[in-house]
Amino acid sequence: MKNNATALTTRKKDDLIVVTGAGGFIAGSLVSYFHNQGFTNIRAIDKKPLPMWYQRTAGVESLSLDLSDRENCERAAEGAVEVYNLAADMGGMGFIENFRVECLRSILINTHMIEAAYNAGVDRFFFSSSACAYNTTLQKDPNVRALKETDAYPAMAERGYGWEKLVSEMFCQEYTAERGMKTAIARFHNVYGPNGTWDGGREKAPAALARKVIEAIETNDPNITIWGDGSQTRSFMYIDDCVKGIDMIMHCDELIATPINLGTSELISINDLVSLVEDIAGVKLKRVYDLNAPRGVAGRNSDNTFIKQVLGWEPDTSLRIGMQKTYQWIKQQYADRKAGKVTTAGYKDN
Repeated sequence: MKNNATALTTRKKDDLIVVTGAGGFIAGSLVSYFHNQGFTNIRAIDKKPLPMWYQRTAGVESLSLDLSDRENCERAAEGAVEVYNLAADMGGMGFIENFRVECLRSILINTHMIEAAYNAGVDRFFFSSSACAYNTTLQKDPNVRALKETDAYPAMAERGYGWEKLVSEMFCQEYTAERGMKTAIARFHNVYGPNGTWDGGREKAPAALARKVIEAIETNDPNITIWGDGSQTRSFMYIDDCVKGIDMIMHCDELIATPINLGTSELISINDLVSLVEDIAGVKLKRVYDLNAPRGVAGRNSDNTFIKQVLGWEPDTSLRIGMQKTYQWIKQQYADRKAGKVTTAGYKDN
């Protein structure tokens, strides 16, 4: 029998759930997910000022705190039963490659937050890791074999962001081994969907390409610029699958202190992703390839053997369905910004 425990089956509705990074895309969606399930005691935290949060959920305690500061982490964890730590300085490949120090400094958040959670008597602690923790020597071919959880070692993570994730995974494992706190570790594979970053430099490929197609249509520009030669491959996970997976992984006793992939196994090249967005938009553009732009590893995909074995489930929203919803949302955001409305998920990050 598969382990399908969730917060709903294991927690009281008034247990205090803390979600960090909640002013951003995934964590903000996670707050909404728990709120919609009827949880009444949620504390959402992000360093961004509240008006700049991507999502604000009514009835949730929302705090603007920089969690690289130890005392702020103590305030965040106070009274919590569960902590979901998704706070990090990160973005798409352009941000990850150009701001490695900022990515590395997220270790401060992770070390202070897990210590504060332990001292507060938190029962379960979730850490959002990344596929960037995997050995980059296994990702040099667009026709890459899917990455298994064991492929993180011997370690050769992506510089900056990947190493921060790998080291922080180890913190989770040691807090379980030495101190007995139940930790959960999910390696995210390229999450996308509505309410995500779509402009300003931190957006990922699905949102960036959707915005570029929308801009081309709006400005009558027949061209679209693609980073790299378009042959690089990835898998992309829709946000609804991500938050559901977080919940299941967090509450599975078989996965305590055990890193696990959270992503789809639907591999696609950037060129084919452009074609998909063009098809959704009903347009055909001339492709201009920027070979000097950040492109990341040549190929990366999620091996879902382990998650199917343990949970009897895997993220399964098709890329076409997810991109249709994402495209329509970004199109509305673009129109809103053009009309002078505030669009926090697409603000220019100067």
